[in-house]
Amino acid sequence: MTYARIIILTSLAMVAFAGNSLLCRVALRHTSIDAASFTTIRLISGAAMLWLVVRIRRGTYAGRGNWLSASALFVYAAGFSFAYMSLPAATGALLLFGAVQATMIGYGIRAGERLLKLQLVGLILALGGVVGLLLPGISAPPLYGSVLMLGAGMAWGIYSLRGKGADDPVSVTAGNFLRAVPIAAALSLLTLKESSLDMAGFWYAASSGALASGIGYAIWYAVLPSLKATNAATVQLSVPVIAALGAAVILGEPITLRLVLASTAILGGIALTILEKQHAKNTQPITPANRL
Repeated sequence: MTYARIIILTSLAMVAFAGNSLLCRVALRHTSIDAASFTTIRLISGAAMLWLVVRIRRGTYAGRGNWLSASALFVYAAGFSFAYMSLPAATGALLLFGAVQATMIGYGIRAGERLLKLQLVGLILALGGVVGLLLPGISAPPLYGSVLMLGAGMAWGIYSLRGKGADDPVSVTAGNFLRAVPIAAALSLLTLKESSLDMAGFWYAASSGALASGIGYAIWYAVLPSLKATNAATVQLSVPVIAALGAAVILGEPITLRLVLASTAILGGIALTILEKQHAKNTQPITPANRL
């Protein structure tokens, strides 16, 4: 894969991921669709698009994925939708990304991974950014929506950890989307009395599932083997930034000083943790134990 193609595909994937936040926020703010319906339509359209991608590749997702991962996927998608009933798009994307990375870093620590001094500084800085963002004040985001988005981020972090090292991640993701559909349908049935749907909301949800999720994941998994682990992790720092810019231009959401400072702390702290980890690996002496 050429360098130019890697840049283009990576950029498209990041825009797609940020697009999920914008599409969900627009739908729940400017149409009558409810969060449960948005979640169900998103998962159905995502499953359909990923099925199509797998079939074009002449693969199959029969038996791919599992119900635990599908449940984590559903918790992420549902928490994401309900959080955006009150959260601005930029704030939601930042909280989601921070929670995903914190979950994955926390798992590494629990598994025995030791943090270097600069990694610890980065982690404290990122956590301080989250606390600063949520402190009471005029520009503070709604607490309920913030908690839901943090939960959604933790669920996505768990989903990512469970799928790490999958031999065919597109097929696995397709299978998990398919399994998550009946769970989402059950939620829609439970909230049937509060359900509301219009054509604009339907298309926003379908676009979020088919394009921002389905096509976005397919592009990301296609370009991922061409990226170094550090590049793959750090390039995702752009997603909350893209979401913030998109929210300001498309939705007219203000970029507050609190958001800027919190973003700097959270994204800077995560970047420091990731880059220092990779630097430690690169400078580790080569021995028979770590050569494998």
